[in-house]
Amino acid sequence: MKVTVHGTEINYLVEGSGSDVILLHGWGQNIAMMQPIHDHLKQFHRVWTIDFPGFGESPEPPSAWDVYEYAKMLESFIQYFDIQTPTLMGHSFGGRISIIYAGQQHPVHKVVLFDAAGVKPKRGFDYYARVYSYKLGKKIMSIPGFDKMKAKYQASAGSSDYQNASVIMKQVLSKVVNEDLQYLMPKIQVPVLLIWGELDDATPVSDAKIMETKIPNAGLVVLPGVGHYAYLERLPQVLAILDSFLNH
Repeated sequence: MKVTVHGTEINYLVEGSGSDVILLHGWGQNIAMMQPIHDHLKQFHRVWTIDFPGFGESPEPPSAWDVYEYAKMLESFIQYFDIQTPTLMGHSFGGRISIIYAGQQHPVHKVVLFDAAGVKPKRGFDYYARVYSYKLGKKIMSIPGFDKMKAKYQASAGSSDYQNASVIMKQVLSKVVNEDLQYLMPKIQVPVLLIWGELDDATPVSDAKIMETKIPNAGLVVLPGVGHYAYLERLPQVLAILDSFLNH
């Protein structure tokens, strides 16, 4: 399904009924990478999963957006569908957008951050340009049980038009990775669950500990032996944690 909000077309999936949950994928990813969580939560909630502009089946933004424009797009999406006080769940880049939206004190119920970005990295731009690429997203396909997602991921990873127009997304990335969101974290007043991979080298556990300190109602779960895609690598455990968090 597609809708035009904030001057651009957004591809999205919505299923289930009940309280609203919005799933926000990471950089270089798409709806397919949030599908396992979507499929579980739709049994109990109305779940919205979107392709950010420039990813999956959503076209690039009309200009080189920064993170705040992506957050405005999310605000417009929520307003368009009259979604009331959703729970936001964001991985990596999607975590950035969740931090901004909740930190600007829009009405949200709870927030879940999976290995989220938001603390300005100490590494240089070249490192993150490599890490936040489609190649990193494809690494998750080597995890047992996720090979069936490979075709769907590749099919929705972007057309040749995206590859030809990727200069604008490089400009977006240069803005995104340099944005430090720590100033917004103390303004998030709702319960926040941080789920992190112990071995994450893109957004390390040290970032999570900063977030836990700065966000007033935050709790941190570190999953041993996994990296930036901890939410998929420990899927059964993560789903149980999410059910508990959402039901209390």
